[in-house]
Amino acid sequence: MNVEALVPLPVVLPLLGAGATLMLSHRPQLQRAISLGSLMAVTALAAVLLVAADRSGPQVIWIGGWPEPLGVSLVADRLSALMLLVSAVVVTAVLAYSLGQGMTGDDEEHASLSIYHPTFLVLVAGVSNAFLAGDLFNLFVSFEMLLFASYVLLTLGGTEARIRAGTIYVVVNLMSSMLFLISIAVVYAATGSLNLAQLSQRIAELPDHVALMLQLLLLTTFAIKAAVFPLSFWLPDSYPTAPAPVTAVFAGLLTKVGVYAILRVQTLLFPDSPLTDLLLWAALLTMVVGILGAIAQSDIKRMLSFTLVSHIGYMIFGIGLATDAGVSGAIFYVAHHITIQTALFLVVGLVERRAGSTSLIRLGGLARLAPVLGLLFFVPAMNLAGIPPLSGFLGKVGLLQAGVDVGTPLAYALVAGAVATSLLTLYAVAKTWAVAFWRSPEEAHEAAASLPDPGFDTGPHTGQVGGGSLASVAADDGGPLPGAALSVSDVAEAERIVSDETPDRDLHQRLCDGDLPERLPLSMVLPTAGLVAFSLVLSVVAGPLFGFTDRAAADLRERTAYVETVLAEVPS
Repeated sequence: MNVEALVPLPVVLPLLGAGATLMLSHRPQLQRAISLGSLMAVTALAAVLLVAADRSGPQVIWIGGWPEPLGVSLVADRLSALMLLVSAVVVTAVLAYSLGQGMTGDDEEHASLSIYHPTFLVLVAGVSNAFLAGDLFNLFVSFEMLLFASYVLLTLGGTEARIRAGTIYVVVNLMSSMLFLISIAVVYAATGSLNLAQLSQRIAELPDHVALMLQLLLLTTFAIKAAVFPLSFWLPDSYPTAPAPVTAVFAGLLTKVGVYAILRVQTLLFPDSPLTDLLLWAALLTMVVGILGAIAQSDIKRMLSFTLVSHIGYMIFGIGLATDAGVSGAIFYVAHHITIQTALFLVVGLVERRAGSTSLIRLGGLARLAPVLGLLFFVPAMNLAGIPPLSGFLGKVGLLQAGVDVGTPLAYALVAGAVATSLLTLYAVAKTWAVAFWRSPEEAHEAAASLPDPGFDTGPHTGQVGGGSLASVAADDGGPLPGAALSVSDVAEAERIVSDETPDRDLHQRLCDGDLPERLPLSMVLPTAGLVAFSLVLSVVAGPLFGFTDRAAADLRERTAYVETVLAEVPS
């Protein structure tokens, strides 16, 4: 069997499915079948490519038969095949979840089915194309596909918050796209090629200052896409407003495409210029700043958005070490984090559907009201925090060991920062569990009622309110403890809950009124449970998976197999 011929199909099938679902906008049953069928086929193809890349080396195909250097190559090596498989599993689960929620991800606002299905499939095609792209311009096209589809999905429903968040997202990504296009022009002017395999040879022949300029341009572009500090400011405000399935797939995949691009460029194009200090400092700041933002949040979606930023730092940590062990740990952690972060956002979507909100001020008693939901949150939350023997723990241990092996003061600082970030992540998710799941709805309502007025003790520069902390609302008396900070918007929301003049009600009030939240549909719970189970599978097969990532890391740093296979297939 000619496996190379299968390489374009993970891109082609979703695009064909997008066209078919658009034409069948009035046949929702056929839309469902085509969308799910396309993604299941992509998952099967990714598995075949993974086995082929591991056994036979990179699988390469040149599209169109154009002569060098005009041809477009698609390459499935160990790294891209693994990313393709994990992403295919995740998007299939997300699509199944969104079908259970109403096929748009937002029943209440009646977003058009004819838009959701084709746009989602275009997004999948863009992700697949990014992982398989063998040249910089094709990678740019992938990012533009993602940008187009992302904006449509972010603004489903057309609410003010979503339009505002979508605008921020588009402006930032248009700027990064412009920078990427400038980078491509400069690279082509300096080398005469955009093919990654050819660039790996030609950039080595450039003067050092020219090569460094190209490297910094590309790293800055991809750092924006990956939400690496200080270029991560856009993410926490963009993701939480979208429908739950959209937020889940964005959080799980889109930033990882940027991380993948950094990893590919650093190992293939600039192996002799790892910029270790720069990347390690960026990793440390990303971890620390992100997790400090997470522990300050009183909304579960925003908390997870900040942990997303924070844990990007672990991946940059591994890349910045520029060792086989570091790169292997980074690859393992990317695969782990795609799965966990997506699963957590799907669970939060279930929380919102069951309780009507993701604000910690409004939540309580979910562990008793919906014990399955509590379990679905607890398992991936502990995995994210790195509790043994889960994959999050194993991935972090691999990165920590790689840092210790390097042995520089900065590497030790990263090890300490990574441990602190893991502990603070545990604190953030444990606080969420204690508040939203463990305390009773009555305690939640009493805590909201005991908060001060919005104008009380508000600092003019901090925007914070003294006298209460959501970190402590699970105290014995159910009330907040003094001495911490709470945002003005949180206090204002609490006042709306206890006010007789507003219709806003928390979970306790809805229960007292007999307005019990509806039971969660199995069509949403099962895909979420399946993804949580998949994350546990990664823990069970962590040994073989680490063996695979070790081989992938060795290939990336060696470069020979990738370069020789691609250039051997250049059309004459």
